[in-house]
Amino acid sequence: MTTKKQFNSFEDMLSGSDLPVLVDFYADWCGPCQMMVPILEQVNAQLQGRMKIVKIDTEKYPQLASQYQIQALPTLVLFKQGQPVERIEGAMGAPQLVQHLESFI
Repeated sequence: MTTKKQFNSFEDMLSGSDLPVLVDFYADWCGPCQMMVPILEQVNAQLQGRMKIVKIDTEKYPQLASQYQIQALPTLVLFKQGQPVERIEGAMGAPQLVQHLESFI
């Protein structure tokens, strides 16, 4: 589903992307976050080539969670040209998520 890459910074990864980037802010202990794994795989399959999906563990990167004011998990933030353009808090089914995201990509 998602590719693991190393970047010098989160901002480098966002600004270096030609495609919109959907960031899944999650934690391993979060039940709804685990429910989102297969949903995001479906979304990735449907929107492949139109968007990238990146997972950020808020336990490992608390400074990013703080910077983007992540209060609830899971929180999805869609970035275009390095800027956040949409935010979705909580779990959502794949069809609804795809439909919601298509208006932004």
